[in-house]
Amino acid sequence: MTDNKSKESADETPASPTRTGGQGSYTNDTTTRGIRIEIKSTYLSERSSPRDSQYLFAYQVRISNVGTETAQLVSREWVITNAEGDVERVKGHGVVGEQPVLPPGGAFEYTSYCPLKTAVGSMQGSYQMVTGDGERFDAQIMPFTLAVPNALN
Repeated sequence: MTDNKSKESADETPASPTRTGGQGSYTNDTTTRGIRIEIKSTYLSERSSPRDSQYLFAYQVRISNVGTETAQLVSREWVITNAEGDVERVKGHGVVGEQPVLPPGGAFEYTSYCPLKTAVGSMQGSYQMVTGDGERFDAQIMPFTLAVPNALN
C-alpha cells in the first residue's frame, strides 16, 4: 500500500456505519469513543488493468475527535478481502508515517491506495488509540466496499 497525506486542524461503543454507493464510490462513517472515522473509496480506472487482474482503489480517510478527551492514533490494522476470499492483514505504526494527536474538535485526513486482483473486495480494521492518561482502545473501522462501477448490481 502507498500512502499520500494531508492534515487539518473524539460513545463507548461503535455506531453502525453509514454506507452509500454509486459509480464505484462508497462511503463509511463509524464512531468509537468519540473518534469518528469517515471513509470514501473510489475505483481508479486509469491506474487499473482489468485484463491483467489489477484493480486499484483509493480510499480517503477523515479521522475526527468528536469526543471530550484528546487521543493519539498510534497504530493501524487493516483486513483486506477480495472477491475470491483471499485475506490480507496489514499492520503498522500510525498512518502515512504519522501518529496524529487529536484534541477534541481536531481532525486528520489522508488518502491511501489498495490494489486488488478482483473487481470487488472490502476493507475493515481499526486504529489503535491512546488517551492522554495512557488508556488504549481500538477505534473500529467497519467493512467498506471496494468495487468497480456496475460490478455490484
